[in-house]
Amino acid sequence: MQSYTIGQAARLLGVSPDTARRWADAGRVATHRDEAGRRLIDGRDLAAFSVELGQTSAEGPEPAVTSVRNAFPGIVTAVKLGDVAAQVEIQAGPHRLVSLVTREAVEELGLEVGAEAIARVKSTNVHIDRV
Repeated sequence: MQSYTIGQAARLLGVSPDTARRWADAGRVATHRDEAGRRLIDGRDLAAFSVELGQTSAEGPEPAVTSVRNAFPGIVTAVKLGDVAAQVEIQAGPHRLVSLVTREAVEELGLEVGAEAIARVKSTNVHIDRV
């Protein structure tokens, strides 16, 4: 399973590294240390926390006016495989994106809960890039 540094987690959650570090210090998301002593967050833990954070953000005040671009870096929070198609959910900061793609694409990209991915939106299509 992929793990993320505090800085990587902060980027995926759309916050500063200091904010992510404070959340980890407060026990809101579990961390462990690698052999070099860096604090890491397990991909599954980060995925679960990003969903929780996204739900909290959705209940909070309206976001500031922004010019949103069409690439949403985030973390895979759910993959539902069918015989031919798959449903992939990505939490990108406060945004939850859901895309239907082929099962083959999910397998080729190695998409699983906790994996870093980018959802790209063009018109009514969403494309997912594995990072």
